Amino acid sequence: MRTVAVTKIGSLRDPDDQTRGRIGVVDFPDQPLGPEDVRIRVAYSAICGSDPHLAEGFFGTDVPIGLGHELSGVVEALGERAHRTGLSIGDRVAGNFLRFCGTCTPCRTGRQQFCEHIQDYNRPGMAETVTWHESQVYRLPDSVSLLQGCLLEPTSVAVRIADKTNIRVGDRVAICGGGPIGQLALQVMRMNGATSLTLIEPIAERRAMAQRHGAQHVIDPITESQAVRAGEITDGRGFDVVIDASGSSRAVRGLLDIAAQGATVIYGAMYPHDFEMPLNLSDYLYLKELTLTGLFVSPYAFPRALQMLPHLDLAELTQAVFDLEDAPEAFAVHVSGRYPKVILRCNDIVDEGAIA
Repeated sequence: MRTVAVTKIGSLRDPDDQTRGRIGVVDFPDQPLGPEDVRIRVAYSAICGSDPHLAEGFFGTDVPIGLGHELSGVVEALGERAHRTGLSIGDRVAGNFLRFCGTCTPCRTGRQQFCEHIQDYNRPGMAETVTWHESQVYRLPDSVSLLQGCLLEPTSVAVRIADKTNIRVGDRVAICGGGPIGQLALQVMRMNGATSLTLIEPIAERRAMAQRHGAQHVIDPITESQAVRAGEITDGRGFDVVIDASGSSRAVRGLLDIAAQGATVIYGAMYPHDFEMPLNLSDYLYLKELTLTGLFVSPYAFPRALQMLPHLDLAELTQAVFDLEDAPEAFAVHVSGRYPKVILRCNDIVDEGAIA
């Protein structure tokens, strides 16, 4: 089975060809179809911002490392007991790349993200097919195309971010980072009643994209004073909700200064594993009473993300599509930042879903 994988550990941004990480298309064994499993013929699989981190060895260095967890496709086969959710062969689907076991202590106490068996079905989906447990698979609405459907997983992250903000209608909201998660979070927060909705982003095209999708203000942190602009936008009060979707160690520290008293600050990205951020407990936790949190994965968010998909504007996130065999080029385009999202077409599948 042709699968996109990391074939050499190293940064994909390394200018030295000898040490740069590499992406290739390799043959992996077919995944077994268990009695409760669903085999999906993959239509589209999107590159996630976390994928370059896998190339850097973030989760291990034994290559090849199969990639892909944002995907859509068509049900190709069902295990003999895969009938609880009503799936049928030919259904257009997307899903959660993680299977939560449901039996360990975290799962049984409402904390699925810490499932002790979370890796059991962690199978690469940037491939011709992927086999998941039926609990991971969701049928797409007719109004959502397969191309749009591969964004179910990142949409679930935006939904989980919204959950963790505990946003109230009218809260002032700032988002740092105009990549896919930042852009999706912006649309979700707008639907949740955010005001003074602001994107902080150094790339002009991404600031403009955010304005097209509901941002009331944008800040260029390179040419503008982030603190001064935040004060102007919020009448000196600061933002009630601040979300980092950049993953930038240079950007995250300053977000505490633009947060209002009693605000919630969400660190909603992956960060360098050895990065430590200085934190003045007296200033930020005692005097300002900030709530600081992050997120790992998106338990309990997928059904609601599925409900959200028809209401999101996904056109600008689905314009860069490459064939599976062109994965190395697709990853080069991804790290260049030329497009906010890059997607691989893993199979040519006739799609009856319509792009709105």
